[in-house]
Amino acid sequence: MTVEAAGLILPSDVLIIIMANLDMEDLINLSYTCKFVNLLVHEFGWSLYLKYNIRPSFTLQLARRSWSSFDQVRYDVASDRCWAQAKFNARPLSHPWRNKYQPKIALSASVLLVAANYTIYAYHITHSSSLDDGAPGVSYEGSYSFTDRPAITSITFIPDRHSERTVAVGFEDGRIHRVFLPHFQQEQSNNKPLALNIERDPPLALRIVDIIESLTCSDNMLLSLSSFGTAGLCNLSSDSPLVSAINLDCRSWSSFICMKSSTPFTAFGTTSPNPLVVHAVTPSSLSPAPFAILHSTRERSTAVYDITDAPPSAPWGSSKQVIVSGWYDGAVQVHDLRSGWRGSGVTGTPAPLRPMLTFRDPWSDEPIYSVSCGGGSSSVVGAGTARHSVVAFWDVRRPTEGWSVHAPGNDSSPVYSLVLESSRVFGVTQSRPFVFDFGPGVTKDTYPFLPPSTRSQHDSLKLNKNGVGYCVTQYNHSRM
Repeated sequence: MTVEAAGLILPSDVLIIIMANLDMEDLINLSYTCKFVNLLVHEFGWSLYLKYNIRPSFTLQLARRSWSSFDQVRYDVASDRCWAQAKFNARPLSHPWRNKYQPKIALSASVLLVAANYTIYAYHITHSSSLDDGAPGVSYEGSYSFTDRPAITSITFIPDRHSERTVAVGFEDGRIHRVFLPHFQQEQSNNKPLALNIERDPPLALRIVDIIESLTCSDNMLLSLSSFGTAGLCNLSSDSPLVSAINLDCRSWSSFICMKSSTPFTAFGTTSPNPLVVHAVTPSSLSPAPFAILHSTRERSTAVYDITDAPPSAPWGSSKQVIVSGWYDGAVQVHDLRSGWRGSGVTGTPAPLRPMLTFRDPWSDEPIYSVSCGGGSSSVVGAGTARHSVVAFWDVRRPTEGWSVHAPGNDSSPVYSLVLESSRVFGVTQSRPFVFDFGPGVTKDTYPFLPPSTRSQHDSLKLNKNGVGYCVTQYNHSRM
């Protein structure tokens, strides 16, 4: 079929090729030309736009499959606008726990897990068949407790056929177990935890005598790191999971693995003269010597507490060879492993690679405990700080225009774990998990209802006038 206009005859397939190179405003203008082109834009144009303007999101993944391409674009535009204006609904997901913990978050398309002490709290991601039905919700499902293990220190989802409820759990005694979290029966969905016994499940990797600080997974490869620097690499698809183990010989905090890079690699954050190092991964082993040393802008050695991959829509492109790290001195660094900008190194070791971008909150020099990327236009870097439950945000396209916000309740706590999506930010302090939602369609029923707190809970939450979000304190980084 062809489109005829004054002096113009174009086949449909040519128009579709043209649409692939148009931005949103051009697609809107094109859809106004005639009924046929309008249909063509709705059938092909918006899906092509989504292909080249990715908005990764776990909790929206299932709902977006039911939404039309146009509705997905509408949602993305609305949430991007809210990100640009720093407008969101802040919601705690529970009242404060009775004790103070160092919890961790793990997120899949169907469930949010919060691991605190001996317990895993599960939140189910609800479905939304259309954008008009509102945003997909998050509802409390129940909790699991381990009857025969010490405290949980790390958790991550791992591939297990079609299940999204299988996790690797690291414990305080150095064990790592593969755990399947069964669905709750209706009669079990109450305040009593569902006891889990995993004595018969053989541990993954080698038994380490100290705390499992970090677990990360890429494809079928699971990377573990202990507090005293023992790193283990496991192939989860193998009958003999352990592939390789190395010792970093220093206090270690964080790890990151990327098997999708042209050169698969791992990165380790430690307290040492070289706090951020990158090791190559081969099919048979984890290289004992780093091929890259990543330094901060300051010469004095420090520590790296968290590592993640870069925003998908950054100016340098969607490369798997760019990583983001959170440092003890309050800096968030972006390193490009392809860069040639290096400093002077010690003979026999790689020359240190300098960061190509550095973010700081000028009003705070607190250490950065957690980092994550995503957000508006998939170009936001988020960082959880060490005190007062502050989360800082920067758009890599405008790195000097950052802003920060306190978690609901203003807990005097680090933000121990952080996950950024296209429109949502999930985090957790020593007292409870929380969410910042920048998307449209949020109602008071989107997240768990919190009954009025009792005196023993000492909860300082206060609802906004809209009855949906809670009051939080936020501020801009600009000194003007």
